[in-house]
This record gives sequence, C-alpha cells and structure tokens, in this order.
Amino acid sequence: MRNPNDFLSHFGMTPAHLQALVGEGLKNGGDWCDLFFEDTSYSELVLRDGEVSSGGSHIDYGCGVRVLRGEKTGYAYAESTEYGALLSAARGASAIAFAGSSVERNRLNFNTLPKTPLQAGPQRHLQQLPGNQADTLHGSFYSQERDWRESDAAQFVPALQKLESLIRAKDSSVHKVIAMLSSQVSEIMMYNSLGELTTDTRPIGSITVTVIFVREGHTEMNNASRSFRAGVEMITDALLEELATNVTTGMDERFEAKRPKGGKMPVVMAAGASGILLHEAMGHAFEADFNRKGQSIFADKMGKRVASRGINIIDDATIPGNRGAVNIDDEGVPGQKIYMVEDGILRSYLHDRISAAYYGVSPTGNGRRESFRYNPIPRMRCTYMESGADGTCGDLIASVKKGIFVDQFSNGEVKIGEGDFTFYVKSGRLIENGRLTMPVKDINIVGNGPRALADIVAVAGDLKIDDSTWTCGKEQSAFVSCGIPSVLVKSLTVGGE
Repeated sequence: MRNPNDFLSHFGMTPAHLQALVGEGLKNGGDWCDLFFEDTSYSELVLRDGEVSSGGSHIDYGCGVRVLRGEKTGYAYAESTEYGALLSAARGASAIAFAGSSVERNRLNFNTLPKTPLQAGPQRHLQQLPGNQADTLHGSFYSQERDWRESDAAQFVPALQKLESLIRAKDSSVHKVIAMLSSQVSEIMMYNSLGELTTDTRPIGSITVTVIFVREGHTEMNNASRSFRAGVEMITDALLEELATNVTTGMDERFEAKRPKGGKMPVVMAAGASGILLHEAMGHAFEADFNRKGQSIFADKMGKRVASRGINIIDDATIPGNRGAVNIDDEGVPGQKIYMVEDGILRSYLHDRISAAYYGVSPTGNGRRESFRYNPIPRMRCTYMESGADGTCGDLIASVKKGIFVDQFSNGEVKIGEGDFTFYVKSGRLIENGRLTMPVKDINIVGNGPRALADIVAVAGDLKIDDSTWTCGKEQSAFVSCGIPSVLVKSLTVGGE
C-alpha cells in the first residue's frame, strides 16, 4: 500500500493545507466538511471488424469540497488542486450549505467512526453493525500487476482481433463484430473534519463485444462483457474464449424464438445476470436516502419480515477484483459486506454518512460518487442473493406446470416509491409440464419489488456473480455488479400476446 505522503505530494497538499481548507468550510458553523481529491486516467480502444475505428485517452483531475449542515449539503469543486482554487471552493460550499433559512433543523452527529490521526495514513476501520455479519478486514480487494497507464493502446489490438476470430469461428452467421477495451485508474485522496486521511488507487478494465448475426434475411444482435478491478493482467486467452462463447451461445434459440401468450404465471430466473432485477427492483429501495426521505416502500419495514426464511440479500464491497469492490467508499468509510436481508428479515439499509447520522448507526461504506464533481450518495456495490437449499435450477423448472424461464433480462423501469417494475426479457423459454420448450422473445415481466421478494418460493444452490459491465445511473454513474442463484417467483405478470 502506498505511503499517504505520496498522495499528499501528488496533489500538492500538506497536512496544514488540508486542515485549513476544512476549517474554512466549517467557519460558519457547519457540522461536517470533507475533501475529495481525484486524478483519473481514462483510455479506450474500439475495433470494428478487426480494424481500429476509434480510441483515445484523457485525464480528469480536481477536488470537491462538501459542507454539511444537518441534512443540507453545500458542494463545490475545482478542476485544480491549487490552494487558492480550493479555498474558493470551500467558501462556496459553506455558502450553499447556509443559504436560505437560518433556522437550525435536524442537526446530526457525524462522528460515527473512530478518529484517525492525519499521520496514520490509509487505515480502514470496520464497525460490527447490528444485524450484520462483518469481519475485520486488512489489505486491498484489488490490485494491478500491470498498470494500464504504463501500457500502449497498440499492444491490445491483437487481443481484440483474436476475440473476433474466436467469435467468427463459432458461428458462421456472424455479420459484424464490434469489440471495445476500456480502462481507467484513479488516484483518490480524502480528508475530513474528523482528521481522517484515506487514500486509494482504483484500477478497472472492461472488454465489451457486440455481434450482429444474419440468417436468411433475419437479424439478431447479442453482446457480452467482462469487467474487473484489475490491471492489464486481466486480458487472458481464457477470458477471450469465455467472451466468445458467451456472445454466440443461444443464438439458434434466439432466431427461433416467438412471442408467447401473456398472463400471470410462475417465473424461474436463471442464476447470474438475472440479478439485475434484484438490483433495480429491490436494491435501490434499500438505499437509505430513499428510506430517510420516506420515498421507499421499505421505509417502515426495518426489523420486519420481507421475504421467506432462508433468503439472504447482500451488498458487498469485499469480493476481490469485482467491479463493485471498494477498499474505501467515497467518504473514506471502509468497504464492507452488508446483510440487507437476513433469513428473510430486513436488517440494514445502505448508508452514507448523512443517513447513518440520521439513523444513529455506523455508515456501511455505500457513500459513492461519479467523480470529484459530485457529492456522495448511498449507492450499491455488488448486490446479490445467497444460494438457497432448494436443489438445482432444473429442480425449480421441474416444479412448474406452466410458466416462463428467464435466462437474461435487458433494460427495465422501476418506481422506487411504489416498488413497481417492468423488465424486458432478452432470452428465455416457456416451461410446460416441468420442461423447457419454445424459446420466447418480445415479452416483459411486470411486478412489484416487495411483492416479488415475498413471492420467492424456492432458491437453488447455484449463486453466480455476473462480471459484466454493469453501471448504475442513480443521478450519477457508478460501477456495480450483481448476482443471484436460480429462483422461482410464484406469480408475475408476463406481457405477451
């Protein structure tokens, strides 16, 4: 782990600078002030049918200053770390926090983590949260053996060309292949009014491939992706083979698929990418800002049963190399594994410092932001359901007389307050008398998140975390991932003919 003095030098700061900036932010009487320094290097390379079509790189650099007065946020940033510019940002953030009414409301205690001396460097404290299973953590959840910033884009062209060759060798109906490699490395330094200094170096690499297939005048498109918090070493022959297999598998069924009759029926969701429904329809409703403001259907459900016994739903920052992993969140809070639902009981929301202070609990490491230009808000990391004890996916299918098996969802819509959702099915099959039959397409799944959660009647033992390029768009973009074992929901509305 790098010495924190390296980060101070990198951003042109001293301990005295940091303390003075926080002091400026708090001089009008704010409850909290923090600084978020960022230096991110981005790169991208795109190949279309084996030829480089675009590419580039850029750097994003600056610092955001946040001042909190109760639940009110004042935020300003500078695209520079020159001390004068940051002093102006601190004054601006303070002015915003104190704009409007002078009445003091909802004064919150933000001293919910042990104070760390400035000289102590990047220490990570992990609180044992009530109702959660969390262990003391050491080290890092990610690293890069080969730094993306020290690599030339040209060296990745052969790998993307090999990926295309593998794809074309697996399916003669491939018409066009678009392959993209993107990467970024962020140097992050944070300091707050508790005197805590935290630092992190965050790598991430992603490969995405989109393929257009043409058969007898009919066109279908499929895509596959993989993303990890890792360096150049993530690009291996095994990864390229996995992507090629993933993007070409199931295309025969896709061309044969038809639109079935709709109605209410049981739905079996396959392990892995179906976890996006868990993320969207349930995970967002567990984020503490929605609950603090009374906007979530789960706002009054803490400590109550929301699912059947044996169901555990987790948001986890600690999976090594995972796209959603964070050593520390964007408020300097340690990344943790949080049981939101434990044995069917709602145990924890996902907290940033504001909501944690509001509820009188420790923050859970879910305060995240897109960049230094944004203030942090509660966000998921890797959201998944633990494996159950109800056999295999095949056992779940065999228990259904008439229903739908969903292999993958695509985009969807969710209303956080009501919990209502609509998701579009990317691939699936009818279930008839316990067997998979006709491939289906052009259907959506409609339901209510809390109701669907309560209606999960069987959970298989095949949890799979999906390592695709999931990005959550709640006001800001954030890297996330998701997963789920195969589950059986006893009744959802299937939109068909």
